[in-house]
Amino acid sequence: MAKNANKKENKSLESVLWDAACKLIGAVLPHDYMNVCLGLIFLKYISDRYETKYEELKAEGNGEETD
Repeated sequence: MAKNANKKENKSLESVLWDAACKLIGAVLPHDYMNVCLGLIFLKYISDRYETKYEELKAEGNGEETD
């Protein structure tokens, strides 16, 4: 049981979003699925931008940042 829980924690955001999209494809009408996918793509984009900006700010910082 704990092994399965640990596996979920180690998944990347991309794989979590992909899994969510795969689960939704059967439950959503095709014309509505586009909106779901666009939302997931937007979340991935924002996450990537956040990580990039965080690393830039961390490099500029005075070393007091924590991960």
